[in-house]
Amino acid sequence: AWEKLGGQALILEGFVPFDREVSVAAARGLDGSVRFWPATENVHVDGILHIARAPAADVSEQLYRKASAGLEAVMAKLDYVGLLVVEFFQQGGRLIANEMACRVHNSTHWTIEGAPTSQFENQIRAVVGLPLGTTEVTRYSAMLNLVGEIADLTPLEGDPDIHLHVYGKTSAPGRKLGHVTVVADGRDALEEAIERVLLVVGDRAATR
Repeated sequence: AWEKLGGQALILEGFVPFDREVSVAAARGLDGSVRFWPATENVHVDGILHIARAPAADVSEQLYRKASAGLEAVMAKLDYVGLLVVEFFQQGGRLIANEMACRVHNSTHWTIEGAPTSQFENQIRAVVGLPLGTTEVTRYSAMLNLVGEIADLTPLEGDPDIHLHVYGKTSAPGRKLGHVTVVADGRDALEEAIERVLLVVGDRAATR
């Protein structure tokens, strides 16, 4: 394959074995102020984000601070303004940066109901020069993508812990058509709410 490309310089990436994927999102304002949301654990099915949970379980304060410091250094070096999300592979007590998203990101949609200031609001605040809103959370949150087609969501309506977001897109295999945000006071309650959602929308992880 390299010969067919004419021997041009390439970057060869090896497979990285990892325990899970964790992302960290931050907003940086025109004045250089930075706000971070808690780390998020991301579960993918067929390369598409399935469920994002925040705050991610079992991320030490030391590991989170190290990831946040690296992200803040990149933003400062670039004089970056707006949202930046970095996805990391976690190997035990080590995080390996995998991908950067220079925008609001699917894995951080949980902030719409799960944080005092959502990623969308802080994106706007950042670019127009308003003070960034607080990102400290007091509850547990999750985001579940609706992919390919949307089931009848009526059974989920009226549940105070569950929030529906439908984008109005045409159904197509692999297309994100909406998402469901779940907010709860504890991890066990969060998992129970996630199960209620999966019973209605289907669990892509279980049908692979």
